Amino acid sequence: MYNLDIVTIVVIAANTIISFKGFDDRLFFERYKFNVGNIRRGDQVRMISSGFLHADIKHLIFNMFTLFFFAHPVIDKLGNFNFVLIYFASLIFGNLLSLYFHKDEYWYSAIGASGAVTGVLYSAILLDPNLSINFIPGYLFGIGYLLFSIYGMKKRIGNIGHDAHFGGAIGGYVITLILMPSLFQTDLLYIGLLAIPIIILFVLHKTGKLN
Repeated sequence: MYNLDIVTIVVIAANTIISFKGFDDRLFFERYKFNVGNIRRGDQVRMISSGFLHADIKHLIFNMFTLFFFAHPVIDKLGNFNFVLIYFASLIFGNLLSLYFHKDEYWYSAIGASGAVTGVLYSAILLDPNLSINFIPGYLFGIGYLLFSIYGMKKRIGNIGHDAHFGGAIGGYVITLILMPSLFQTDLLYIGLLAIPIIILFVLHKTGKLN
């Protein structure tokens, strides 16, 4: 699980270089961060560029360490290209969900690779549901993490993009199942269990109980 693949090195390097540029250049940071108002006015590059900016070194290190731990299981099972596909799809899914939930908050801004990294994490769990995360089976960690994300979205806990995390997980979940449909034959129970938080979010939103 701890192998460092060349594609992981490239992704970590890109995040590090762009984040440090943002640390030193406030205009650059403001130009490429996720901002609802600017995106709705057509500045779509922010949907991707914001995922390579971070608030500070601690934020960057946390995301990159998480990526380091869970990238290899995905690369090992699906290959480099599909890993990159999952990474960027999860980044976009995360920002799309943020945009959806904050579409009328033109001031809302966010940064960080958390959506992409959460998508990779969820993909790794789907590929190996019993993957141990802090001595907890992966599928239980994944379910608990997304349930907490729903709670965080509902209560607006902390300065954290819970919706981006959730959207990223959906991206990792969906793209992994598209890439490896054989999981429906071998791990249908876990697919169903990991879908529970997604269904709960959908129901809460439809019934107006999320806010």
